[in-house]
Amino acid sequence: MGYLAQTALLPERPPQPALNRDMWWQGTLLVLLILWLYSSILFHLAKQWSNDANFTHGFFVPAFSFFVLWQDRQRLARAPRNPSSWGLLITAFALCVLVVGVLGAELFLSRISLLLLIAGLLILFRGWSLFRAVLFPWAFLFLMIPLPAIVFSQITFPLQILASKLAALLLPLLGVPVLREGTIINLPAMPLEIAEACSGIRSLLSLATLAIIYGYLAESRIWVRVALALAAIPIAVAANSLRIVGTGLLVQYWDPEKAQGFFHIFSGWLVFLVSLAMLFLLHRLFQIGQRQIDRKQLGPRNDEDRA
Repeated sequence: MGYLAQTALLPERPPQPALNRDMWWQGTLLVLLILWLYSSILFHLAKQWSNDANFTHGFFVPAFSFFVLWQDRQRLARAPRNPSSWGLLITAFALCVLVVGVLGAELFLSRISLLLLIAGLLILFRGWSLFRAVLFPWAFLFLMIPLPAIVFSQITFPLQILASKLAALLLPLLGVPVLREGTIINLPAMPLEIAEACSGIRSLLSLATLAIIYGYLAESRIWVRVALALAAIPIAVAANSLRIVGTGLLVQYWDPEKAQGFFHIFSGWLVFLVSLAMLFLLHRLFQIGQRQIDRKQLGPRNDEDRA
């Protein structure tokens, strides 16, 4: 009996630190392999962020996603490990998308494949529970990927038309007669063309990204976060239209040359700050409304307690 008791106490599995070291080395090799596979794609992505003013917000997207993961690191560490074979299928699909993107010289597909690969590996090694836990920072990474040129043009042109229509509607109310021809607003002083850079797509993408970040940091209610993100669209459109109206007034009543150069760039920054202020004001309105609702709900309860 003593011999049997001693043999039963012998360890049947390797020590846990050895397992942790093996998993750490395997994870490190896997990360290095992914970096080697996507090094060229990530380099050109960062280069586009630097050169294309429409997507300069891309630098902040992965930084914020990593911040969210670091903030939730303890909760993520406690997530159950339930590896799923579906992850292998998603990983294979991501690699197929990468091959198609590289062979077809389609940068958008190549970049999207990285996010699909991350999702597949998470599901393969940790399961759906962990993927659901990191769903928000993972989905937020899609904002760092520039839109395809054909999709980008399909968005910017309607924005140009909308901005020109709103400006042509507001300028006569301020005493400036206009004649709109597509994206060109003919003023008495000179014609004003609403170019692609003045469509508002730049401020729209940046404001939507900041609205999501602000909603996550400043608000716990999901519906308010969604409302703030959606409100960034009309706020950006309205602010850009006001910028065009201001440019038209500057051209008509001051000096057409003043509407270019420094004043044009300064007005862009000023309008963007006004958009942020409008977003913050909307959030304050949501907070005031929630406080009033809470007071109305607490009122009858206090009356019942006094009775």
